[in-house]
Order: sequence, then structure tokens, then C-alpha cells
Amino acid sequence: MKKALVVGGGNGIGLAVVHELLAQNYEQVCVIDRDGSNLPETEKVTFEQFDLRSRDFSIFDAHQDADALYITAGFGRLAFFEELKEAEIMNNLRVNAEAVIRILHRFYHKLMGREAFYCGVMGSIVGIVNSPLFSVYSASKAAVCSCIDALNTELAYHGSENRILNASPGNIKGTRFDGAAQTDLSAVRAFAAEFIRRAESRELLYIPSYDEVYADVIRRSREDVQAFGLSSIEYKQKSGRLDTPTKPQLKVGYLSGTFDLFHIGHLNLLKRAKQYCDYLVVGVHADASHKGKTTYIPFEERKAIVESISYVDQVITSCKEDVDVYKKDIIKYDFLFVGSDYKGTERFNSYEEYFADKGVQIVYFPYTKGTSSTQLREAIAK
Repeated sequence: MKKALVVGGGNGIGLAVVHELLAQNYEQVCVIDRDGSNLPETEKVTFEQFDLRSRDFSIFDAHQDADALYITAGFGRLAFFEELKEAEIMNNLRVNAEAVIRILHRFYHKLMGREAFYCGVMGSIVGIVNSPLFSVYSASKAAVCSCIDALNTELAYHGSENRILNASPGNIKGTRFDGAAQTDLSAVRAFAAEFIRRAESRELLYIPSYDEVYADVIRRSREDVQAFGLSSIEYKQKSGRLDTPTKPQLKVGYLSGTFDLFHIGHLNLLKRAKQYCDYLVVGVHADASHKGKTTYIPFEERKAIVESISYVDQVITSCKEDVDVYKKDIIKYDFLFVGSDYKGTERFNSYEEYFADKGVQIVYFPYTKGTSSTQLREAIAK
């Protein structure tokens, strides 16, 4: 049974790759991404939600029977370096470079094996030429391009016939990098098909329109990197695609809680919330009076505990109402996370009505079995 693993296959070029693999009669296409809502509904496609900034990459161990690996995940935005948020920089490097290299390491034994194993990775032309306004994005792609070159050399040295294809396109029409709100799958299917074909041919590098456009681009960048970069800035500014400082490429999530007697349920909640967003803000309640309870752990200690959790980017003192955090411009979040028992209540119906035209999604998490604060309180009381 032919099985392909597509990391980042939930949208964009990755989604086009999924469709093309199905057209090429792959019996199973497994997609690992943060969102799988756009995937075709067929038994041949399976989806696993995963955040590429995670520490634990053991999710990939269950896919060692794959015959092909395509890594298309990645993001970046056109902006001057001083306009980037620190969280953007960290997320960019983690997703575009660190995660890709870690995944390749997980599957390297398959590349070293005697059996055919096809592998394609989305690099970028900005990882090859000087690309101001794409500073961190180009740095992450340069790391990937350099790593692939080194790994392909090592594979040749060890006598393996398998190779990693570095697909490094410039501007692809119909993608968000081209200015589209969403990727036009019909416009990128041809690229996806060629991407797969070249990976299965074990080629090393694929730069679309190389002879027509990018051979000269690479030559000019190498001849005078500074002059090329300055002309690149001018070209990008004229294109109208330059992002403004008020448009960071971050999805912000918010949740609040008392976090007294911190336990695994709290940890799972924070972990699950971070899978939805790039930057997670947690509001810690000063006390538990809103629930008619007292707290065992002092407020500052509870804040310190939550701040130490790797899934959390920022901790604030919560407002009485979660909506006030947004209304008072304390945090302009894109996601509000809350327990499913609040869904349908008068309070959260009013929240949904308020956020209806503001692009904020309320995500209701079901409570999971395990240790709870109530159990701990009862144990302490006894």
C-alpha cells in the first residue's frame, strides 16, 4: 500500500500536494498540520493535529511505514526587521527550520535505506538570494537549503540512492505570498505535480522558471549582494505586498483560570490551547471568590507556575470578564478558550454576539478525565 506523509498539508501548496497524491493513486495520505478542515473527505486521507513548535516529535514515529515524505509547512511575512515581534521571530525559526530538520532526522534512516523513499521539502528562493524584508524567513529557509545540500552529500557518500528534493520557488501565482487571500488550488496543482515528480526522480533542486527568471536573479545577487538587495526592497515596496507594523503574523489566544493546585488537567488545557494559536496569553485570577472558594496557593506563586509552562507566552492578571481583556485593549486576541460547560449560557451567548463581527473565535474545550482541582481540594480537606 502506497502511503505518503504530508507535513503542512492542511492548506496552501501542501493541500495541493495532498490532492495530487490522491490523483496518483496513493492508497493513504496522512496529513500532520494544525488545521485539517480543508482536507478532502475520503477514507484515504487521515489527519493528526500537531504544533510544529512542540518539544515532543514522537508523533512521527507512527508513520515510519510511509513511502514518501513531503514537508510543506512554513510561514513568513514581508516586513522590515524592526517591525517583527519577538514571538514571530521565534515561531518562524522553529516552524520553518528547526521542525523541518527534526523531521528529516526522524526519517533519515529511511533515506539511508536500500528501499526507495521519496522526500520533498519546500525551501524558497529567498533562502538562496539576498532578500531584505524577508530577513528571518529567508534565514530559516537558508538553514533548510543548506541542511538539505549537506544531507544529500552524506547520502551519496554512504551509497544511498535516495535524495531530498529542495523545491525553492520564487513567486507562485495563486498563493498568499502572491497576495491572494487563500491559495487557489487550481493555480498550484501543476507545481504540486512537478514537485512530486521531481522528488520521485530523486532530483536535488527544483526552482520553477529557473532559466527564464531565477538564473539571472541568482547571478545578480551573487555579483553584488548589496545592490541586488536595495533593488529588491524597491521592487517589494512597489508590489503593494509590504505588511504594516500593525499586522504581525500571529494568532493570539487567551484563556483565564485560577490555576490553584496546578495539575495535569491544567497542563493539558494550556497545551491544547497553544495548538490553536501562535501566542498564548493566560489570565490568572487574583483569587477564587468568583466561585465562592478560597485558594491554597498565593496569587504570585500561581502566576509564577503558569509563567514557567512552555506553552504559555505571557501571563496577566485576569479581568472579571474575559471579554473585558479585549474591550479594554489589554490583549486583542483571535481565540478565546473556555470549558464546554459554558457553551449556551447567557454569559457566553452575549460573548458570541459581541465577537461576531470582530474575527474572534470562541473555542469550547470538553473537560477530560483525570486529576481535578475538586479532587485535590477534597483530599486536602480529609
